[in-house]
Amino acid sequence: MSDTVYTLKDAALSLDGNAGRVDILHGITLEVHRGESIGLIGPSGSGKSSLLMLMGGLEKPTGGKVTALGQDLGPMSEDELARFRRTHMGVVFQSFHLIPTMTALENVATPLELAGDADAYQKAAAELEVVGLGHRADHYPAQMSGGEQQRVALARAAAPRPDILLADEPTGNLDGANGAAIIDLLFGLRDRHGATLILVTHSTTLANRCDRIIRLTDGRIAPIEAAAE
Repeated sequence: MSDTVYTLKDAALSLDGNAGRVDILHGITLEVHRGESIGLIGPSGSGKSSLLMLMGGLEKPTGGKVTALGQDLGPMSEDELARFRRTHMGVVFQSFHLIPTMTALENVATPLELAGDADAYQKAAAELEVVGLGHRADHYPAQMSGGEQQRVALARAAAPRPDILLADEPTGNLDGANGAAIIDLLFGLRDRHGATLILVTHSTTLANRCDRIIRLTDGRIAPIEAAAE
């Protein structure tokens, strides 16, 4: 099995806006290896989240190439990309994205059910225990705090044992204590399952927990730095 999880070669992203075509990412060339943790940092509007979207197949490159686990994401259909994410990726957003009409247990079990896992609910229950929410399995998102909702989102992302964890400002809507707890859980899940972690953050302190830091400015990638010891 190849040690390379991501290869981006001159990847670019342009989108149509009200004022016309907007160039967001320019010539991104990058290689990420299995089990690495990468911190994506940079000012607002620098392209961090857009790069994460490219790497998750949530946006298609308008130039260059994005390869994940040996698969070129560019030519894939939306259905193919959805299946690829379901099989290989766990995604955690700033805004949780839980289904409000489902309990915590149902939210975590749903991706497993969609993948045809006969033990979906047992695995979901076990994952909620890992994030400290076994006692909240029957609660709905509106009955939980923001920190608890983000823990459910983490459990949902980790339950299928993905090869890749993508996290976009996962502590952005949380206070300091809850944010620190979520980050500890995120890195713990990475370590336990050996996933490759790509983390978008405004926090240099948080980025320094990663193996490598990648800084973006105006949609371009700066030289890769080693994280501080």
